[in-house]
Amino acid sequence: MDSSKTLDWLNSIDAWLFDLDGTLVDSTACVIAAWQNWCPRHGLNADDVIHKAHGRRALDSVKLLLPHANHDEEVAILEDLECNLTDGLVVIDGAHTLLSRISSRPWAIVTSGSIRVASHRTNYTRLPLPPVLVCADDVVHGKPDPEGYLLAAKRLNVPPSKCVVVEDAVAGIRAGKTAGMRVIAVATTHAPHELMEADYVCESLSELLDNLIETH
Repeated sequence: MDSSKTLDWLNSIDAWLFDLDGTLVDSTACVIAAWQNWCPRHGLNADDVIHKAHGRRALDSVKLLLPHANHDEEVAILEDLECNLTDGLVVIDGAHTLLSRISSRPWAIVTSGSIRVASHRTNYTRLPLPPVLVCADDVVHGKPDPEGYLLAAKRLNVPPSKCVVVEDAVAGIRAGKTAGMRVIAVATTHAPHELMEADYVCESLSELLDNLIETH
């Protein structure tokens, strides 16, 4: 869909780094339900919170919303909610095919979710486990900080400049770009015009697959 940019540079990429929620799995209904259950405990507006929290670690969101709360306790409550929700939890169209096509290359998942939540969602949707999984538990600073993506590149032993990030959220795009990586944005949870900081914006993973056929 992005006629002003091309994917010719994909031929020089050695590793693929994927966000999870909104990129490989559609967990929107579960995330919304979890926040809607949690927000009334603190008199917060769920719609506002969900918009601010997307693409960020629950810990970072809770710290922002409730500076003086017991953050670990609140995050544990949110995790309990998310790990008991499966209604609407599905794999994104094209995810299995894309992961199969790039499986001979180093690849990783870098998610703002905890290892517990990420494992729940990948197991439920039967996504293949990546060689490297970087979760909220593995980093000090969540997205938009580049720490997670840099850690994934290090664990894969691939220079950041040789990695491509696939993201659906602005915070993740900024994390990838700050890490010195190319970024492909998928417009699954945001309008395309909100994602223009990425090197390429596509409507879906299926569109990305079509471009892979052309560029490889």
